[in-house]
Amino acid sequence: MQKLNFPPYSFRFKNSENKVAIFDEIRKKFIILTPEEWVRQHVVRYLLEEKQIPKSLINVEKLLKVNGLTKRYDVVVYNSDGSIQILVECKAPEIKISQTVFDQIARYNLTLNAHFLMVTNGLNHYFCRMDYVNEKYDFLPEIPSYNSYK
Repeated sequence: MQKLNFPPYSFRFKNSENKVAIFDEIRKKFIILTPEEWVRQHVVRYLLEEKQIPKSLINVEKLLKVNGLTKRYDVVVYNSDGSIQILVECKAPEIKISQTVFDQIARYNLTLNAHFLMVTNGLNHYFCRMDYVNEKYDFLPEIPSYNSYK
C-alpha cells in the first residue's frame, strides 16, 4: 500500500480468500484492505495515538439518514455526553479533495452536528471548526487533542 502523510503505524494483516485484510481496532475485526480502508485505518490510529482519543469514543463506518437517503460515514468521535466532536471523511489517495468532498461531509454534518470536520485522502488533510452561529466553518492547522476538550 501507498505511504501516507501520517506518522508510521504498525497494523495487523492477514490473507483472506486471496485478499489482504487489515485489523480494525474499533470494529474488532479484519476488513478487506482497499485504498480507502488504508486511509481510514491511518485516521483511526492518528486519533488514538496522536490525539489521545479513547477507543470507546470512536465509531467507524455506521449508517445515517441524510434527506431520507441511507449514507455511511467513515469515522466519528463522540464526546462523553453523546454529542459528536469530530466527523471524518476518508477518500482513497488517488481521489482529489474537491468541493464535492466538502459538500458530502457538509451534508452528513447537517444530521450529525459535529464540532470539527476532517477531510483526508491520506496525503492531504483538511481540518475545520464549525461555527453554527455564523453558518460557516473555519480551517484549522489540525484538530484538537482529546485533553483540550474533554
